[in-house]
Amino acid sequence: MKSHTIRGGGTVGRRRGGTVAVALVTLVLAGTLTACSSTEAQPATSTSSGSSGGSTGIPSSAFSDTTGLTSSTVTVGNVSTLAFGLFKGADVGTEAWADYVNSTGGINGRKLVVDSYDDGYQGAPNKQATEQVVQKDFAAVGGFSLEDSYGETVLAANPGVPNVTVSLSQSAGDLPNSFSPDPAAIGWPTGPLMYFKQKFPADVKHAGALVADQPSAITKWGGEKAAMESLGYDVAYDKQFDITQTDFTQNVVAMRQAGIKILFLEQMPENYAAAVVKALNEQNYHPQLVFGASTYSEQLVPDSGGASATEGIYMEMVNSLFLGEDTAQLPAAKTFQTWVQKASPGFKPDLYTLFGWLSGQLFTQALQAAGAHPTRGSVLQQLKKVTVFNGNYLIASSNPAAKAPAYCYVIARIENGQITRVDDPPINGPQHGYRCDGKFYYYPPK
Repeated sequence: MKSHTIRGGGTVGRRRGGTVAVALVTLVLAGTLTACSSTEAQPATSTSSGSSGGSTGIPSSAFSDTTGLTSSTVTVGNVSTLAFGLFKGADVGTEAWADYVNSTGGINGRKLVVDSYDDGYQGAPNKQATEQVVQKDFAAVGGFSLEDSYGETVLAANPGVPNVTVSLSQSAGDLPNSFSPDPAAIGWPTGPLMYFKQKFPADVKHAGALVADQPSAITKWGGEKAAMESLGYDVAYDKQFDITQTDFTQNVVAMRQAGIKILFLEQMPENYAAAVVKALNEQNYHPQLVFGASTYSEQLVPDSGGASATEGIYMEMVNSLFLGEDTAQLPAAKTFQTWVQKASPGFKPDLYTLFGWLSGQLFTQALQAAGAHPTRGSVLQQLKKVTVFNGNYLIASSNPAAKAPAYCYVIARIENGQITRVDDPPINGPQHGYRCDGKFYYYPPK
């Protein structure tokens, strides 16, 4: 069952185009996927850990609030930026999860219905849509928007409404009624950094990065750089670039002059990273390259110039290779791909699709645990008990209740034009394909 109630709107033509907008958000996201713990995806998983949780911070009125609930349905609201096709994936992923759950009979006899709200890439409609969710829907689930700080004010004023999303606004994610399948924090997992230090011990003394000239990206890079330096890295080049930049030749020349031997571009979206690869090859300059989840895309290899142009590039991510490489061994990845195509035939899933799917999974896990007569308050109570979540190993384990990010990770490499796991434990082994050395380095250190 689906309900696409598109609201928001306004005049969006005065905004910048989709490419720049996608870049902005991906740069914000780049460091958030960071993590190790069911097999085939199920409507609810057994990864709840019995922390005390309780009703701390939950308004008493929430325990009698059944907004959006009937005897046969539970309606959730997805507030995303659908203008320019920016984050259609977030809506598709949430819808796909709802379709999957409904195919199994729903949760405690109730089918999931997703109300879709488009904020038009503007703040006021985002706030209005979030108000509609509070008034009409049981919870906010799976939405994704650059404007979520506007909806944050509504969620803060309504602490009894569950918000299960990957928030771009750090303060929105920090709200007591917000729970994320990929909690964000300033810092970086040390495991991948230790991996590259061991593999390229001389090169990490000549490390470099390119950082978007955006406050969120600069803050995230500060956390990653501090983690690097704590492990003995020397960062000799970390220049900022404007989001409108398309030619990185000058940066490449400067990096060569600075003697950079390993270049970290985890916080770059695919289109920018591809432009850097082209500039490096044009200058016949080949430092070790390390990409991240933001760059993981079906378009990376072709946009960079093909297989030969990308041979040997490394990737470090806290998610599985959900675009298809892991489907033969990871049942949850196959289920994800199957139901995304049922929800939106021909759609190419992306990071936002994964976030929508995982947000839906986290929400329904709590909904099922709340029993046959759930309320907003009882679902919040159950969310406070979810101390381990991994989406059936689609993503490394994090602690949504404590808002603690993941630290386990996947290492991949581009070989013959294909993104392939390297040096990872087996997917069917006890670590489920994730390397779990290191920790999450908080900045400033805790």
